[in-house]
Formats: sequence, structure tokens, C-alpha cells
Amino acid sequence: MTIDISRRNFIKLGTVFGISVMIGRLPDAFAVEINSGPGPTDWMSPDGKVRYRWDAVRKVAGQKDFARDFRARDLPGWPREQAHAFFIKATRADRTFEGVDLSILGPELQPERLVLHENLAGDGVTMPQAEGLAADFYGKNFLVPKGQTPPLLGHPVALLIYRDFDTFEAAKRRLRFAENVVKYGAATGPNTPPNYGAARYVRIGGDSPTASSVYSPMQDAVIWGAFDGNNPVWPPESPSGLFVPASVMTRHRGGGGVRDPLTVARETYEPMRRGMNAAADIEKAIEAARKDESKLVLERQGFSQSIDSCALEADNGNAWYDAETRTLHLVASAQSPYEVARVAALMVKDNKRFPVKTIKLLTGTTVGYGAKDHSIFPFYVIAACFYGNGLPVRLANNRYEQFQLGIKRHSVEMDVTIVADRKSGKFEILKGFYNLNGGGRANFSFSVAQVAATAAQSIYYFPKSDLAAIALASPAVEAGSMRGYGTLQAMSITELMVDEVAAELGIDQIELRRRNAMRAGFENTQGAQPLGEPGNIEMLDIAAKHPLWANRHKAKAEFDRANPGRLYGVGFAQAQKDYGTGADTTALALEFDADGKVRMRHCVQEIGTGATTAQQVIVRDMLGKTPDSVEFGVAEFAELPMVSNWSPYTTTQKQQDDLQKNPYWVPFMLPAMSASNSAYFIGFGTRQAAKFLFENTLWPAARAIWSEGPAGGQISSGFMTVNDLRVVEGGIGGGGMEILPFERVAKKAHELGLVTGVALHCFSRWEWTTATFDVPTIGSIEVAADVLSVRYGDGAAPELKRRMTSGGYDFIKRSRVKFPPVQRNNAGVTTYAPAACIVELNVNTFTGEIEIMRHHSLLGTGKMIVPELVSGQLQGGLAMGIGHALMEELPLYEDGPGNGTWNFNRYTLPRATDVAVWNQTADYLEPESETAPPKGIGEVVMVPVVAAIGNAVTHAVGKRFYRLPVTSEKIKKALGL
Repeated sequence: MTIDISRRNFIKLGTVFGISVMIGRLPDAFAVEINSGPGPTDWMSPDGKVRYRWDAVRKVAGQKDFARDFRARDLPGWPREQAHAFFIKATRADRTFEGVDLSILGPELQPERLVLHENLAGDGVTMPQAEGLAADFYGKNFLVPKGQTPPLLGHPVALLIYRDFDTFEAAKRRLRFAENVVKYGAATGPNTPPNYGAARYVRIGGDSPTASSVYSPMQDAVIWGAFDGNNPVWPPESPSGLFVPASVMTRHRGGGGVRDPLTVARETYEPMRRGMNAAADIEKAIEAARKDESKLVLERQGFSQSIDSCALEADNGNAWYDAETRTLHLVASAQSPYEVARVAALMVKDNKRFPVKTIKLLTGTTVGYGAKDHSIFPFYVIAACFYGNGLPVRLANNRYEQFQLGIKRHSVEMDVTIVADRKSGKFEILKGFYNLNGGGRANFSFSVAQVAATAAQSIYYFPKSDLAAIALASPAVEAGSMRGYGTLQAMSITELMVDEVAAELGIDQIELRRRNAMRAGFENTQGAQPLGEPGNIEMLDIAAKHPLWANRHKAKAEFDRANPGRLYGVGFAQAQKDYGTGADTTALALEFDADGKVRMRHCVQEIGTGATTAQQVIVRDMLGKTPDSVEFGVAEFAELPMVSNWSPYTTTQKQQDDLQKNPYWVPFMLPAMSASNSAYFIGFGTRQAAKFLFENTLWPAARAIWSEGPAGGQISSGFMTVNDLRVVEGGIGGGGMEILPFERVAKKAHELGLVTGVALHCFSRWEWTTATFDVPTIGSIEVAADVLSVRYGDGAAPELKRRMTSGGYDFIKRSRVKFPPVQRNNAGVTTYAPAACIVELNVNTFTGEIEIMRHHSLLGTGKMIVPELVSGQLQGGLAMGIGHALMEELPLYEDGPGNGTWNFNRYTLPRATDVAVWNQTADYLEPESETAPPKGIGEVVMVPVVAAIGNAVTHAVGKRFYRLPVTSEKIKKALGL
């Protein structure tokens, strides 16, 4: 069916590098944008209860939703004919590439166009190098140049383009496992890029957990390292030594970032040297503890494997270069459409062979578990389209190709030491070294390494800690952003070790955790105080009373006696996962007309989490009215004429002070959908916009209605303030006043010329930006936003209406702004969500197979927006965690996915029978108060089940496993079978 895209459905991003960039959402079969425009009207009941996801019907009805669903003929203005392309990839990374031999295809299956690196280079089609991303973030070349050794297994060496689909498909099948197609030359060994980075977080606490640290990354410095081969080198004796690698000029989540390594090396030399002295003191304390019988020193080596995200939608894209109009049309699946558009503009800005004036990007719903965040794939699609001879070119991975080319979770080698006092059970020292294999493309490897180190403490307070992480380059397939982002790997080993510490000390595992759990006001291993009450103690107390845990010893004796050949075990683990990136933004416009129709335009992108549903629920809960019209995935707001240098982590404080004098400047523009950021961080803007209208519009309008009539109306006999105003069933009320339908309040607001629309942009660097705005009709007001525009009602004075020149809004220049200091990034993280899991399983002593019988989860969500969405996230996360713990694993090198032979016939995912689908339960902590914000739980829900399984296996068979996954082969070997 041909689908219409109106001009409204393209949203202009702006001019980037002289190129007009427009972003829109893909339309569905009814000519409206996916997750935008008209939608179902009965998805929410009058009392605000969500009946089903807002986008559910179109998904279950099979309407076109994903970028993968679209061909050129589905898109108006595109040619009817569609070209198709695929890659030939290198399956060796130790010899030079010398060309391809396509004789196996015969004359009937030859491509219309064979594209090699030399073609791209000659035409100026080069890998983008984007501001705010590390050098060679996406690699050096799209295709391997002749005479060079591929930097990683599976790296594309040639692109084949076909006009006829049947010929394309037949050729692709013939080449799938063919040998001798890629011609190799001299043996060279690996040709990997420089290692991606090294960072060290050292802390010596104060006299109490809430006292300021003697030394910490936040108040002093993160210690950066260089490399001698693959070994990290920390600050040398001379400040002139290069000990800050160039790769730390940027990062994605946690750990801080710097712009000029040499400058930072000089400026932070003394703090880093003091940090190294503190690290030496910690090592001396460990040595002393080894000789002290009152101390326990537990040292273990752990391993967490490489896995594939196995997202429903494999990487894909469709692009058309219209040479006549110099327009680049792109359909892409991405978690970060804004970043795709920005980098695409940079990629083509200087190309003389294929000049581009306009980029039109369409995005659809996607699922990527992080792996579609800053992926190289959309840029491969752009490169391919220039060789379509006027036709759109579709590039879409099948499952073999996705295993070979898709982003992986990092494998991590870990050396961890915990020191505890034998009498009290109190932890004293945590020392860890985390070695991440980043593969042959940088992506966010160094950022993931930093987050692994900062997360290693799990839920515990350590008076002293020394946590170092490195991200190494290797010939393995690219590893990067993926659900868990280093925390799953690091915390799993910590949790396994805590159980062993408890066994050594003869203390109940949950009791030991309780004695050491972080509480409100305690500093983390970076020296920062996390936001609010962590909820760890409450969660542990609930878990300790659960029948699965309380009755485990009795249940084991009974089960083992009744089931010869099987051994019963129960395990527990608890974790707290950070959410957010340290440069979190959100933007939206929220308004209503005189008839009470609410319209919202929002930056949130649907990636399967139900974020588009949740943002509407927030509005309904705060205004008493669900939006009547919505647009999601908006990548430009004419209402908010912002500018940015896209360097939220690296701008020095002085630079920031200078930049903030520009009322249009923001540290970063729009967010990717990552880091579990939608419920709290992206939703924060939604809450601020609704709160603004509630306090500054609904309240004065409702007060005016209640004041109508003789002697000041019904409100005059009492005393009511905005604090008494409430959203109630049927509209706006509170203070004993008449309940007013939203439509009546909206009409009055327009009559009075009040603010009836607000657009804002918020920014957090582990602390929210605040600014003061002088708003006509309101006065001077402080808002937790850095950019603000307002829209006035129909009855506003003409001079006010004349001010509405920014997308129909009045842009209000801030009179004061407070951006959080850049050093806040040294804190790594300050927002956490806790989760725990109790797992009941049995182990077959003949086969080594593990059967999960039931599991119970505990989750601290803050105030839930939509409980059913939380449940869905929890169930999916548990399945992913179980897969990581027991079965999913990819070899790193020659027999790994880079050889192109991996699919689900070799890679085992958990099925319903593996996850105790009918025997899983959950409890949720009550929010601390009615004003408690929601927490980001999309990643933490997959973490504790991993270690809980390992601890349950230990309870069952008496053996400990620190190398994941815990397979039947490992069980049999441990049991001597």
C-alpha cells in the first residue's frame, strides 16, 4: 500500500554544516506517523488507568512499524524500483586484503556495481569523524583498503549492489559460506587500532560513610592511564609524560571526560599523583590484612563473556541519493536519530562527487538494547546509496550478517579483591581491575569500561577502593553500547564474591549484605552522594523473610532426598544500577487550545519500552487530561532555537561560563534512547512542562472560575493556594472546591490570555540545570530548564502575541542560569535503582544441566508511571540475565561470529522453559513519598539474576563459578564427571 507523508510529517532539524536536515517519523498504513498523530481513544480509562499500550494495536495488527518494513515504493516521492546491497566481509584479520574473486557467481549473478575502498576514497566518501566522539569512533574506513590487514574479523571489504531482487538473493546465498572469495596476502598479525583507554578510580573515605573523602575522583581527579602494549601505565614520575590517552576526550556514561589530554595531564598531575599515593596506601593495607588473622582477604579472577544483543530488528536501512535535487533520503533504525542526522551531515558536507543540500531522515520504532545507539550501520547505508545509479539502495542484515557485524556486549576479565573484618563482617577495601575487550572498532568501549569500574561496588559501602578499567582493541567483532553497559559484568562478580565472603565468615548472605549496604548520604566509590534513599536495606529485609530464602535449607534437604541425581539450591543477589549518562537532556512542547484539546510534541523515541505511553500518562496525571494529539521522535523544536557545541562532558568550566552568556546555548541538544533514561530523565522535562502549566495556568484559571459570582465566589469563604490544587477524577479540584472539567479551565485560560503552551529543554549533569526567566503575565520564575518558550492564550494582548515568533511561541531569554559544574562528571553516577532476585533451581548431577524452578524479584522503581510496563521490562530483563548466566556466549576470534557462520542454530537463547515463565513473581518497593520520582529500571532488572543463579548453583553443588556462563560442561568438570 502506498503511504502518504505530508510536509507536516517532516520535521526540520536545522542547518548543519550548511546542509538542511529534516527528520520525520515513518508513517503507518493509515498515513499518519508511527507513534504520532491520531491514535486510539480507549487506551486509557477515565480514571487514568492504562488499558493497553498506546501503540499496541498498530503493533499487534502488523502495521508497518519498523524501518525494516519499508521499501522505496512505500515512500511517496521515492522511485518505485528498489536496489539491494550486501557486503563481502573479511574472515581473517591477520593477513592483508588483496581483493575479491567473484567467479563463483558466474556471469548470471554478477552485481550491477562492485564497490571497493578505492571507489569510496576516490569519490570522497569517508568515515565521519564527529565532534564530541572519540577519534575513529566509527573506525577509519568503511571498507578495507587493498594491501591493508582488516582491523577486525567481519570487517566489510566489498559492497555488491543489484537492481533485481531475485538475482541479489541468489548471489547472496551463493556467497554466504563460500571460501576463497576474499583474497589474502602476506601474514602481518593483527592490525588493531590503538587501545581505547584506561581509567582508575581511587577513594579513601573520611571518618564515616557520610563524611567527605580524604581522596576521591569527584573532589580530586580520575586517574587516566596510557599503555605499554596492552598493559596500562598510570601517571609517571614526570608531568611531561603522556599518561592521558586521546580516547578519553569523550565518553558516553559515567566517569568523566577531558578535551586535551596533554593539558589535562599537566593540570591534574598533582591530584593524580596523590591518587596514586592513595592507591599505594590501599595496596599496603591489603598486604597488612593478609598477615592479620582478624581480616579476611578474598581474591578472585572472574570472566564475563561476549554476547549478541539478539534484537528483534537486525540492523538495516534504505537510502536514496537524488542527484537532481541534491537530497539524501534515509530510512534508518536508530536509538539516536538526532545523532544519525548530525553525523550524516558531517559525513557528506564536503563531498564534491555527491553534493548534498538536504538530508531527509525517517525513523521508525526499533529495538536495539543499546546496540542501535551510535551504530555505524546508518552510515554504511548512506555510503551505499551513492552507488545506486539513481535508485534507492537497501542494506539489511540477515541473522548471519547481524552476528558478524552487529555490536556485542564486552567480554571482561576481572581481578577483584575484597577485604573484610572477620568479627563485624564489615567490608574495608574493594580493589578491582577490569579488562574489557572492545574489538576492532572504538564505539563506546572506553565509556563502558569506566562504567564497569564505577559500578563494581554494587550495593555496598567500601571505606577504601581502587578500581581500574581498561578497554583494549582486538581483532574481535566490535563491542559497544549494550544493555547493562559494563555493570552486569562487574557487579555479577562482586555479588558472587560477597556470597563467598559470607560463607567464610559464617554469616547469612543477606545479613552480611545488610551490614554493608549503602544508605542515604553514603558516598559511592567516586566520592559522590547518590540521589535520595537507595532502598537497599528495605529490600534486603523483605528478601530475608521470603519463604524461598527463609526455608532454603529445609527445602534442599527434602528435595535432594526425594530426587536422587538432582541437587537443589537457592541463591540471592542484589544490585543497584545507575541510570542516565551524565549529559541527559529532554525537550518537548505542551499546549492546549480553547476547546481543551491538548497537543504534545516530544523528543522521546519509541524503542519498545513503552516510553511514548508513559510520557502521556505523566501529562494526564499532572494536568488531568491525556494529550489529544502527539508527535514523538521530534528532533527539532522551532519553539526552542537552541545551539550547542555538543561537548557536554569536555567543555571546561571557563568555556562553559563564556558560552552560557549566550541565551540560546545548551551543553547538548537531544538525547538518544539509552541508559534507562526515559522514565526519569526524559520524563523530567514532561513533568516540568506539565508542572509549569499546572501552577501558572490551571491554577489562576481555576481560581478565576471559583471567584466568579457575588462576594468573590465560592472560594472567598475559605483559604486556598496552589498547593491545595489537585487533579481529580473529572477534572481540576481540591480545597473543597467544585470540580472543573479540564475543558472549562482551558477556555478560561484562553479568555484571560494566560500562558497556554510551554516548550522547554532540560539538561542534567548528575544535577539539573536551573534558570530564571522573566515571563510576561507571570513575572520572574525559576525553572529546572535551560531554555524556555511560552505560548499565550487567545485573549492575550496584541503586544504579547507579536512576541510569538519562534514556532508560534515567545522565546524567553534566561536572565540567570546555573549549569552543574563539569566536575560532577567525575562522580560517574548519582542516580541508582535497586533490584534483587531469589532463584530456586536444581542441578542434574549426571548431565550437569540446570533447571530454574522459580524466581522472585524485588525492584525499587520509585513512583511507577505504568506498572504493566515495569512488569514487561522486568520479565524481559530476567530472560536476558538468565541467558547470560547459563547459555549465551560468543567466541572472540576465529571461531566467533566474525567468521559469518553464526546464527541461532549455534547461539542458544533462553526459551520459556528455561526462565520458569509460569513461576516468576515480583514485589515492588513502595515509593518514599507521593512526590518520589520514577527510577530508570530498564537495565538493572537483568543484573541480579545472573549472580543469584551462580549463588544458587553453589548452594546446590558446593562449587563456586566465577567464569560465565555456568554451562553443563563446567558443572560436570567441577563435579569430576
